[in-house]
Amino acid sequence: MLRNSFNDQRIKTIGRRPHNAPPQRDTGPRINDRIRANEIRLIGADGENVGVVTPERAMSMANEAGLDLVEISPNANPPVCKIMDFGKFKYETQKKEAEARKKQKIIEIKEVKFRPNTDSNDYDVKMRNVFKFLENGDKVKITLRYRGREMAHQDLGRQLLERVAEDTKDAGRVENFPKMEGRQMVMLIGPLPK
Repeated sequence: MLRNSFNDQRIKTIGRRPHNAPPQRDTGPRINDRIRANEIRLIGADGENVGVVTPERAMSMANEAGLDLVEISPNANPPVCKIMDFGKFKYETQKKEAEARKKQKIIEIKEVKFRPNTDSNDYDVKMRNVFKFLENGDKVKITLRYRGREMAHQDLGRQLLERVAEDTKDAGRVENFPKMEGRQMVMLIGPLPK
């Protein structure tokens, strides 16, 4: 009985990353063996300046202290490294970043649409929305759309937008003055700085 040699051989597959996996990249500072400089400026575990030493000497000092050697300023000449607990350092950095994200205010652009012949009651309702958006710290994009023969009376639309700017001068300031974009006139009002 002849054996097929092709079936006996196992095809070795090459381990590849899935198509949607991001490329693996080290983020953050280099630590311990990854520090490649010939000389480094070392800061001890207590914050004292040890001076310029070789990375091997710094690693032995870090091992004696039971801590990691972390490259703090890689662009300095020579690079500055510190003996510290890397896990604690990463935790504190993440905490600072989360705190900074929590404090930042994302400004959105809200849009209020007008027509050149907007009636006074409709105008009041739309202006209440404009004031509400400005109080919340958002920018307001005022859009005035022309249809058909209204294009012949662009001055009516401009007067309406000037009236909006005049009415909102206590709550916000005009960032982009009225300008035509095709068949519509656009103006941007931002909140007053606090």
